[in-house]
Amino acid sequence: MKIAYILNTYPQPSHSFIRREIQALERQDQVVHRIAMRRARVPLVDPGDQAEQDRTTYVLEAGSLRLAGAVLRAAWRAPRRIASALSMAWRLGKASKVGQLRHLIYLAEAAYVIEYAMEHEIEHLHAHFGTNATTVAMLAASLGPLGYSFTAHGPEEFDAPLALSLGKKVDQAEFAVAISSFGRSQLSRWAAFGSWEQLKVVHCGIEPARFADPVPLPEGDLRLAAIGRFVEQKGQMVLIQALSELVAEHPDLHLSLVGDGEMRPDLEAAIATYGLGDHVTLTGWLSEAEVRAELARVHALVMPSFAEGLPMVVMEAMAAARPVIATYIAGTPELVLPGETGWLVPAGDPDVLAQAIRELAATPHATLVAMGQKGRARVLDRHDSDTEAVKLADHFRAALRD
Repeated sequence: MKIAYILNTYPQPSHSFIRREIQALERQDQVVHRIAMRRARVPLVDPGDQAEQDRTTYVLEAGSLRLAGAVLRAAWRAPRRIASALSMAWRLGKASKVGQLRHLIYLAEAAYVIEYAMEHEIEHLHAHFGTNATTVAMLAASLGPLGYSFTAHGPEEFDAPLALSLGKKVDQAEFAVAISSFGRSQLSRWAAFGSWEQLKVVHCGIEPARFADPVPLPEGDLRLAAIGRFVEQKGQMVLIQALSELVAEHPDLHLSLVGDGEMRPDLEAAIATYGLGDHVTLTGWLSEAEVRAELARVHALVMPSFAEGLPMVVMEAMAAARPVIATYIAGTPELVLPGETGWLVPAGDPDVLAQAIRELAATPHATLVAMGQKGRARVLDRHDSDTEAVKLADHFRAALRD
């Protein structure tokens, strides 16, 4: 099969799961073309991301004249299709928060995508995230003889389903993928009942070989890591508040905040206000190998998010045989089992989060080791990238047969 992946910004440091999925498909001898609207605006520190960037076609770099030419050629080839696509773009734009003009740009991007797809004999279009990438895929499919599918991750899609026309995107797709049962339930809310059979669950995957020999859980003073973009939904500020309650009891407690983003100045200010400068390190973005090295140094991962899909870093921490403290949201409870592989706490409550960290600190080392091993077995069973790619490829084949 020849599949084109339609993406908004690719690659990105926080979207390595897409790269793993593509590469797992390629290990099955599928041909995957990467088509993104734009490059990442942040530095790419991981060699894998840097290599992916070289393999990606960037639509907006073609320039406005080439995009306009693609629209004109689409109109010449199939005037009825372009009229239908224009009407669709207008309706989608009217429902959206970004307006009709932006959706006319999406239509121009779609014309470029379908032209590329026909030139390279693409058989199917697959988008990641039910946002503008899926809009482009849907419009491209309306301009040519191809079907499309998409993977919804959350929380963005589930925060604004009407503005994103999420139900329409499911209804018109050959199939739609959720990364958890929770995600499938959210797509079911907006799709027509007749489309429910098109909803599939395919987990994001890890590469077990990269976690083949986990470093034993360390002894000594409690070390924690939190990994993710520095944005409100990740909840790092609540974690800082929780730590402020704990340092008097655990003066050698240390947290590594891995990532970066718009909230970095706020986090730095809070760390200074609470006097946590000796207890918190902001590492910036790390490569995948550096993330694994960081996980090897800690006793547990803390994921204090307010909204998620199903965090990749939780999977990676469990594969590294580390217990996890996470919030009881979205698909996380499908993976983290309280008392068995970690702790689940309500989102947004620093006191309860602090209590979970206290319980972690009081748990015997042997028990933490056993929790880590149970989590490792669970994630390797449920989130092997090759196994999940087989499922996805089967869905692609079924769509092509239909």
